[in-house]
Amino acid sequence: MALMFLNGGGMRGGPLHEQLQGAPLLCVARSAPRYRYFSVGDRFPAMYEVAEGGGSVLGEVYDLPLAVLREHLIPAEPPELEIGVIELSDGASCLATVLRQSFVDSPELVDITAYGDWRAYRGTSASGS
Repeated sequence: MALMFLNGGGMRGGPLHEQLQGAPLLCVARSAPRYRYFSVGDRFPAMYEVAEGGGSVLGEVYDLPLAVLREHLIPAEPPELEIGVIELSDGASCLATVLRQSFVDSPELVDITAYGDWRAYRGTSASGS
């Protein structure tokens, strides 16, 4: 089992949520304010740790079996993302998908750090509407 912070399509109501195979939601949480948050081609969000000028990102923390991570969630993620370890606002560490270094300069990135919330940026609710 691993704590996994999801901040996009894997959250409740999102198109990747079924990939969690029923893993329990532990809490809604925010990251520490050390990340830039991007929309990648308006398809999915991506976090990237920065030394300064970062913000906090809203997400959901799940208790995810590693086999589910390996067999379901990672294969469903886009190639621009990889697994990393982030810091939550309470100082705890958590796995998350983060932007790969090789995509930091992609013209598809739109900075949405000021939103800090994929659903708010997309204008949707937790139910997916």
